[in-house]
Amino acid sequence: MQVIRSPEVYDVCIVGSGAGGGMAAHELTAAGANVVMLEAGPMWDTRQEGFMFKWPYDSPRRGASTPEQQFGEFDAGLGGWTLAGEPYTVADDQNFDWFRTRMLGGRTNHWGRISLRYGPDDFRRHSIDGLGDDWPISYGDIAPYYDRIDRLIGIFGSQEGLPNDPDGIFMPAPEPRCWEHLIKRGADRMGITCIPSRLSILTRPLNGRSACHYCGQCNRGCGTRSNFSSPTVLLPPALETGRLKIIANAMAREVTIDNRGLASGVSYVSKDDGREYQVRARIVVLAASACETARLLLNSKSTLFPDGLANSSGVVGRYLTDNTGSDVMGVVPQLMDNVPHNEDGAGGAHLFMPWWLSHSDLDFPRGYHIEIWGGRGMPAYGFMGGIGQFPSGGGYGQQLKDDYRRYYGSIVGFSGRGEMIPNKDSYCEIDSDTVDRWGIPVLRFHFKWGDEEILQVKHMQQTFRELIEEIGGTPIGTMPSKEDGYGILPGGRIIHELGVTRMGDDPRSSVVNADCQAHDVRNLFVADGGPFVTNGDKNPTWTILALSMRTSEYIVQQRRERSDADREQRQGDSVGMNRREAIKLVATASVALWTPEEAVAARAKAAAVLSQSRGGVPFEPEFFSAHEYDTVRLLVDLVIPADDRSGSATEAGVPEFMDFMMIDRPSMQEWMRGGLAWLDVESHRRFDVRFLDATDGQRVEILEAIAWPE
Repeated sequence: MQVIRSPEVYDVCIVGSGAGGGMAAHELTAAGANVVMLEAGPMWDTRQEGFMFKWPYDSPRRGASTPEQQFGEFDAGLGGWTLAGEPYTVADDQNFDWFRTRMLGGRTNHWGRISLRYGPDDFRRHSIDGLGDDWPISYGDIAPYYDRIDRLIGIFGSQEGLPNDPDGIFMPAPEPRCWEHLIKRGADRMGITCIPSRLSILTRPLNGRSACHYCGQCNRGCGTRSNFSSPTVLLPPALETGRLKIIANAMAREVTIDNRGLASGVSYVSKDDGREYQVRARIVVLAASACETARLLLNSKSTLFPDGLANSSGVVGRYLTDNTGSDVMGVVPQLMDNVPHNEDGAGGAHLFMPWWLSHSDLDFPRGYHIEIWGGRGMPAYGFMGGIGQFPSGGGYGQQLKDDYRRYYGSIVGFSGRGEMIPNKDSYCEIDSDTVDRWGIPVLRFHFKWGDEEILQVKHMQQTFRELIEEIGGTPIGTMPSKEDGYGILPGGRIIHELGVTRMGDDPRSSVVNADCQAHDVRNLFVADGGPFVTNGDKNPTWTILALSMRTSEYIVQQRRERSDADREQRQGDSVGMNRREAIKLVATASVALWTPEEAVAARAKAAAVLSQSRGGVPFEPEFFSAHEYDTVRLLVDLVIPADDRSGSATEAGVPEFMDFMMIDRPSMQEWMRGGLAWLDVESHRRFDVRFLDATDGQRVEILEAIAWPE
């Protein structure tokens, strides 16, 4: 298939437009970078395409899910656990469910807006309990970025002073609803911390965005931009700079590299026409979601990176984690036959329960937080499903209608979201036997919960049932057995997959460094959930945003420092080094590749040949072909031309010297020939001519790209 290459070289190519990609675009364009963004799904405008004010009875489906919107036809999420033409596989006798969203903004369009900071202990768990690994950064390193995100995006909550659930810069939290007050009283009696939720939903206007009007439909997409999503908060300012180009329906195939082993861009298949394109960029930022980024790296194989790009450690795809999850619901008689009242509010609950226990009396490490649900939500498809399990036992006719009215609003539920300890049995890899509709190899998942997670979920189930009973309710369903994992959900079901491009100080055991920069490829960065070392007992989005902002700041800083250094170097070259010193410097660098004896011998041969050639005897290279030798002669004189104080490199015998050196060093021959061939390839790519046939200006442009790489 012919690859259509973009003529423009962008400063940065970002793959993915969700939390990490959107934040990177926001920060980098603000700093002056020219950015191209690849998004695997279509464009999406919440104000034009959302369903915020749609009544369920306006649709014959009453809001039921579709293959394209698996959380419901009104949900602002295009995607699901299965995508047509985009399979993935799972190892035998294992379970993992992979949710993918294909649209501008990704999962930020339909997430729960639970925006929790990781705490100080979350970055040093190994130091506390000896399990897993510590992060190479601390809470202090990332706290300033949490603060900036709070101010930029907006979040409500309350100041609580909890040591491992750090407070933020909060807007006022909305008042709890009736059923939430009941749950809080029960939690207080049991000694379980229950505080206002921390959601990225505005309760005060911010940066031209309206405060929430409490329609309670956050999952449908917010037409007033009162909740956070990348397309409503991060991408508009980036687009307004005029320095962001978004290419939609672009299925990334691989990250391309140049002869130096640096990222040169991204190859993608357009879903619109099925053709393959390539964008070129000086820096590549991968934010496709953790597992998609791992897939892209593993599929980016070359002679330099035979096991996948940035994978010299073999860690790409490894240490896959997801939050643990389990649920219990119950019927609370005190909430039955309730007086109809207004329960509107922000989407989701107004209260939650952060981890409240120490581990001195527990049989598992780490912890979980509790999300609560209930109330008199808008009836739609699936409303009060499972009514046959309620105390009346279900039925039909008038009794069934009466039961719906009596039980409406009396159901409460609890969902746990806990920390998984990374293990070597949970990972993703390329399934070489299966490709998607565009011919791109897909992922195969391996996943295993450890005993620690199973015991943690057992504790969840017991706690939830006690909470329901404490407020006078009856749990629905029996306690799951040990054989059923105490009701633990399959891996991937919480949609918090993390860790498959983990960060670390040691390149032998990690993919990226503390700045999310690939150890193996210095102009490649990861800005999604992949770099997480642990997954915490908190939802990861706020930390993905903070890490992306921090990484973007590092990219800008490094670019500025490099530009300053290049400017100083060029100024120094123009005033502080003559051509003879330049020749001496090049000669010294060349000789460093060989032993002193080899260099002396080569110099002697070159001197003898040079003497003969001055006497009219032409030199016939032994290593270089005629074309290669002509290229070398041209190249060295471009690098070191003649001036009024000394001759050119050719006049000094440098081509002859190089020919003799290459004969004596077979290990360097492939390297030399590859470099010369690259000059022709690059010249053809840029100007459609060989390097020898290019103009002086065109040759200089290529040399500038080598001498001063972006």
